[in-house]
Amino acid sequence: MKQINLFLVFILLFSCSKKIDRKELNILNQNSEKWNEYLGDKARTHYSSLNQINKFNVKTLIKVWEYKSGDLNGKNTTQIQCSPIVIDSILYGTNPVTKLFAVNAKTGKELWKFDHGQDVGPGWWGVNRGLIYWDDKADGRIIYTSGSYIYAVDALTGKIENTFGENGKIDLRKNLGRPFESLSVVANTPGVIYKNILIQGTRVHEGPGASPGHIRAYDLVTGSLVWRFNTIPQPGEYGYDTWPKDAYKYVGGANSWAGMTLDEETGIVYIPTGSASYDFWGGNRKGENLFANSLIALDASIGKRLWHFQFVHHDLWDRDLPAPPNLVNIKKDGKLIKAVAQVTKSGHVFVFDRKNGNHVFPVKEFPFPKSELEDEESWPTQPLPTKIPPFARQEFTKDMINDMFPNSKALLAWTPNQKEKVSDKTIKEVWETLNSQGQFHPHSETKRSITFPGLDGGAEWGGAAFDPNTGWLYVNSNEMAWVSIANKYDNPKEWEWQLKKDPIKSYGKSIYSQQCSRCHGAGLDGMSNIPGLKNLKNKFNKLELSAIIKKGKGSMMPMPQVSESQIKAMTSYLLDDDTIDLDLNSYRELDPNIVPYSIDYFGRFMDENGYPAVKPPWGTLNAIDLNKGEIVWQVPLGEYEELTNQGFAKTGTENYGGPILTDGGLIFIGATNDEYFRAFDKKTGQEIWKVKLPAGGYATPITYQIEGKQYVVIACGGGKMGTKSGDSYIAFALN
Repeated sequence: MKQINLFLVFILLFSCSKKIDRKELNILNQNSEKWNEYLGDKARTHYSSLNQINKFNVKTLIKVWEYKSGDLNGKNTTQIQCSPIVIDSILYGTNPVTKLFAVNAKTGKELWKFDHGQDVGPGWWGVNRGLIYWDDKADGRIIYTSGSYIYAVDALTGKIENTFGENGKIDLRKNLGRPFESLSVVANTPGVIYKNILIQGTRVHEGPGASPGHIRAYDLVTGSLVWRFNTIPQPGEYGYDTWPKDAYKYVGGANSWAGMTLDEETGIVYIPTGSASYDFWGGNRKGENLFANSLIALDASIGKRLWHFQFVHHDLWDRDLPAPPNLVNIKKDGKLIKAVAQVTKSGHVFVFDRKNGNHVFPVKEFPFPKSELEDEESWPTQPLPTKIPPFARQEFTKDMINDMFPNSKALLAWTPNQKEKVSDKTIKEVWETLNSQGQFHPHSETKRSITFPGLDGGAEWGGAAFDPNTGWLYVNSNEMAWVSIANKYDNPKEWEWQLKKDPIKSYGKSIYSQQCSRCHGAGLDGMSNIPGLKNLKNKFNKLELSAIIKKGKGSMMPMPQVSESQIKAMTSYLLDDDTIDLDLNSYRELDPNIVPYSIDYFGRFMDENGYPAVKPPWGTLNAIDLNKGEIVWQVPLGEYEELTNQGFAKTGTENYGGPILTDGGLIFIGATNDEYFRAFDKKTGQEIWKVKLPAGGYATPITYQIEGKQYVVIACGGGKMGTKSGDSYIAFALN
């Protein structure tokens, strides 16, 4: 009982709140057009019927309020990816450390703020992309995730709903069929509500020993588990035979981190999943690996599978489905079809009949080369659409090498700021040393490979917008080459006889490569908002570092799946410490989670100025007519103003965050690393308005109407691609 009371005291201390007076806000008598669901609605259309702001007057938009949500750390490492919601003229969002807030949607005045009390920092561990409102017939609840927990917060007071779950929250590590203390699980993206249950996906580590990505549904009153769908099937379940016999005991991933979509009329929830872990080598998970990389249609009330489609068999490229699908009504060959459309990282659109999963446009299995990595059995074919053209280029060929500055040296790095990594060779000379064969070609341990259109798409988590009036789909896309190589580890069983190497440090390096290099880099150099790990011996002793590895710190997730012997070995490697003793038998014993390879990414392939090595466009906005299966237009999204001023055409930039559509003929989108917020004519793709933001708008905007006035709001969190961080939400309206 004391623990419960202490928890409640803690929550009260950190939730600066008082109950909102609805009359004070003049809510009851307002004509308020709401944006009350993540991405606009449960169909995830990103669409609003508002038209006060239109393509004829959008140039008169001005900033009408700015809310500073707080908690910038001064290091340009935080982000805000949240697409807020508006309920009864109250806007709800999260700040750079995922504290929940409520502001007056008309003025931006803060009403309350809820502090979860967690130590979350930069990176994907500390990111929230949206919220859910549930009408509990009282004050209403905001359901949102931060770190490993789902919280239920009173929508009017900002206080925790302590009757929900365990003192107001659900631990997402629990009810996955494995000891929860050994799991690392977070949720960045909101799930979806069907009647009185919450269906929720998760994000997990992508290395060996990762948590499983099973889909779970919870009672919204009590927080208790209602059903679980196993994305890594267990004995007797459909798909079990697409894995090794005991894979469900040790393989992780196949999780839905991107969000999901609900057809409220039929009660079907459509759930996209990511790859199995380890992402880039699958010798310990031979087979097709259902339900990884799949769109799964489930009966939302009981979690029963109705149909599925797998986009990548036995994924070796981290080709997760990056965004929730769109429910679309289209007219094909004179027939109305209720369909569901899914965009992919590879730059494709797949369209299915919502009811049975049949393809609306043809898809064909194409053969691809066999992997040469030891013990790997890559799948011989992969499915690709044959009617709808890809909205991103599929292969980085020699004629596509950026020739803006022909003598520019190459840069392989996570961000343009890492100038110390500039090569003495030109981008053309480096390209000629690389393997560039397009989609689904296996990694090599003898030659560095290009991933294109990129690790982050093609499409990314911002997803696509759908216009129900025309049947057109709008999606932004990246075209950035990344470079990787497969590194084989020495056989741990033989390390003790290899006198040239320190076996403990070698073992530690292999564990680091599997578990940590994705964020901190193969060479310990870090990336844009994640620190490098060189010279750690000047910062930590072995006990301190061991505790950080196990428990996490800031944006770094806890790593309970890593054994004590593995932590010791990693500590020996990271601290360059020869004094750490380790029983040989503790690291000689192999298990299914010890994989023989790491796929090490050198980062983006750029020139010394930080411009992509491939010819523009580097980021695009695309309109696709789903009635005909045709791309209507494609335009660059974003620009490098210094290049435009030199006479180059707009190039587009990398982009994160999605578009919204309005009945005023407009597309609104931030996303670009030039930190502009833009409006486009949705019929022609013409850019007709833009405004510089205080930090990049790497989030999907929203629009709503209060007292007859339409507002457009975007979070300006920055912090990606080497750009500065921010904490503002900015609202625009007509002058």
